[in-house]
Amino acid sequence: MNQTRKAMTYRVALLGMMTALAEVLMMLEIPLPLMPGFLKYDFSDIPALFAGFAIAPWAGIVVEFLKNLIHMPFTNTQYIGEVANFISGSVFVFVGAFVYSKKRDKNGVILSLVLGTIALTIATSFVNYFFSLPLYESVMGFPTVAVIGMCDKANVLCTIDSKLDVILMTFVPFNLFKGISISIATFLAYIPLHQFLAKKEEK
Repeated sequence: MNQTRKAMTYRVALLGMMTALAEVLMMLEIPLPLMPGFLKYDFSDIPALFAGFAIAPWAGIVVEFLKNLIHMPFTNTQYIGEVANFISGSVFVFVGAFVYSKKRDKNGVILSLVLGTIALTIATSFVNYFFSLPLYESVMGFPTVAVIGMCDKANVLCTIDSKLDVILMTFVPFNLFKGISISIATFLAYIPLHQFLAKKEEK
């Protein structure tokens, strides 16, 4: 098998494996304390980050797209949640993988994950403010005032009484926690996994 075909086979196999793992992790979403019930946490961005690091930024976006496409039959958000998840996850993965592609060492992993977490938090703020919340209200009949009430009830640290408060006091902390926790898990797992995958690719 020539090197080009071998590399293509490796990439397709890795993308398939990471997509399957991402979908499994997406199905295992859990609620978090001090967060409203409609916000669920999962680790499904980790396989997308692995793909982006191991292959290229575009590979992480492919995993984000495929996991959300596969997840659509199981959704109760009329695909709004999946589109929002794809946008925010792709920003996280692309920024992280792009930075890592320029500095492929442990410091590069740390920098990529820090910048990816910042990008994720900013992206989700805009996506939720301008896309998700308006569509939940217009398409699903889930009014923003109800979201505000749920966020205010869940948050015991401060009062939430506007859509901007929802973004700043609920979505920003949620996505910072998500980005940081996923970054820690990725950092701990990626180095040994990358070494294993690199050996497999060489064979």
